[in-house]
Amino acid sequence: MADTIAQFEHVISICRDLFVKKLKDYGASWRIMRPQSVTDQIFIKAKRIRSIETKGESKIDEGIRSELIGIVNYGIIGLIQLHLGYSDSEDITVERALDLYDKYMTETKELMYAKNHDYDEAWRSMRISSYTDLILTKICRTKQIENNNGKTLVS
Repeated sequence: MADTIAQFEHVISICRDLFVKKLKDYGASWRIMRPQSVTDQIFIKAKRIRSIETKGESKIDEGIRSELIGIVNYGIIGLIQLHLGYSDSEDITVERALDLYDKYMTETKELMYAKNHDYDEAWRSMRISSYTDLILTKICRTKQIENNNGKTLVS
């Protein structure tokens, strides 16, 4: 598990570093996004990954890695938006945005560690394309729940 923790921490640092750079470039412009828009951003990133996997090529000089980082960061943005609600303007400082990013990344990381323990690192035996399919499935579920105004029968 020590290797897994180190690998998770490495990937998290890459995602956070890009989040910080984009905050400096664009501010917290994502604060205007409603939850459904965040879901759609994750959806289009996962669809692009699937397209690249299926076609075996990309015409844009950004590969799968950048899309995966985007999915992670939009996931954290989604958690922040659910907590704060969306805004009509950039209403938080860079420092507050980073505090919230770190808070939700820590919660996410703790959940990943717990699931990793229970599943005994089964994810290491999965095919890479299965991750894309799982992400798309979870996004489709989320979109359906959003379309149902958050009401579910068993979830």
